[in-house]
Amino acid sequence: MEKRLALFPITTKIVAGKITIGDCDVAGMADRFGTPLYLYDQDDMDSAAQVYRSLLNAYWPERWSITYAGKAFLCTAIAEWTLKQGFMVDCTGAGEIGIAANAGLSSENIIVHGVNKSAEDLQAAIKYAGTIVVDNQSELERIIHLGKTTNLPKIWLRFQPGSSVATHSYTQTGHSDSKFGMNYEQILQAVKTCRKNGLPIEGLHFHQGSQFRDPEPIGDGIDRALELAKEIGFASEWHLSPGGGWGIAYHEDDLPQPPTEQYVNFITENIKSGCKKRGLALPHLHLEPGRSLVAKAGVAVYRVGTVKQTASITWLLIDGGMADNPRHALYGARYSCLPVERAMEPPTETVNIAGPYCESGDVLIEQIPMRTVAENELIAIPVSGAYQISMSSNYNGARRPAVLLVNNGKAHVLQERENIADLFRRDQHGDT
Repeated sequence: MEKRLALFPITTKIVAGKITIGDCDVAGMADRFGTPLYLYDQDDMDSAAQVYRSLLNAYWPERWSITYAGKAFLCTAIAEWTLKQGFMVDCTGAGEIGIAANAGLSSENIIVHGVNKSAEDLQAAIKYAGTIVVDNQSELERIIHLGKTTNLPKIWLRFQPGSSVATHSYTQTGHSDSKFGMNYEQILQAVKTCRKNGLPIEGLHFHQGSQFRDPEPIGDGIDRALELAKEIGFASEWHLSPGGGWGIAYHEDDLPQPPTEQYVNFITENIKSGCKKRGLALPHLHLEPGRSLVAKAGVAVYRVGTVKQTASITWLLIDGGMADNPRHALYGARYSCLPVERAMEPPTETVNIAGPYCESGDVLIEQIPMRTVAENELIAIPVSGAYQISMSSNYNGARRPAVLLVNNGKAHVLQERENIADLFRRDQHGDT
């Protein structure tokens, strides 16, 4: 139970057997705001951000920036938090760009990614963003056409290095058959197109995958990117982003969590030595910590509705699941949990935890030792801050949960719980 507790945000305490986060009583918040409920610990987010800042100051005294991946979880308040931290926000498409702009981010703080940017996406990027990461030649041609009557943001090219990190195949992005980016020859062709049209290329971006724990494969990507940078002929002012995706512990079996310093040190040392070897000026370095900024800060709280015994499994059936967290259904993501009350009592049985939706794949946790949990009790699943709410849906008429930021005994609503009226707000009556 102590190892499970270590997965929770840094302010988590057990008070009279009950879980508190940010000095807020989790059971009390569940009663007040309903379940499913998502909680974000501001201290945990601030601490993770400070770790990256300190490490970059120590290992890369040149120009550097930190980019928050909007796809992990983006709402107005989270975008405002990135602004206070001095971060850039990685936006994929007009929707995320709109959220960032609504939060007051300047163009210099908005960077736009995407493998198939629509005309609307590109128009929003040109209007609000400071940097567009171009994924392919067709996109580049559309940008040139759109930019004939306006000033364009900075242009980076997304490089496909031909290798990936060790992670699930669904989250590998750098291999030669990936849908992301351009290979070496395609990048050089894109450079020719840019120069022909008077469009300056200011940087390169690559990404080899998410949720990896060994930085070694990134060395190959860095080496190829720097060789490409040399051939392009970048001068003293250029930008390089080796992506992000550093892994975190989702389950007690994943502990200890790989140290962030190992990741930052590896990247910075390889770029320094690679640039020196090639006579390249050190770039403005961009890191994309992604989930490692917010995943551990988030906790999902559910209420057990039914305890069911089948031939060989005890099922805890809860009031949320794949509609608010599809990660287990998508790629077998593994989670842990604790009861919200009597949290540290030792396990007495092994259970599966599943949701209410009409899919056999609507399972969050399989074969986890727990104390006997009764119907109407609350459970808390840690490391729920990334790629859950952002991938949530209204499947089976599910209404997205309320999202709270907790700090110093106060809970602030980041997103209100959806209601039934929200489900048909966009609907029109038919002619039947």
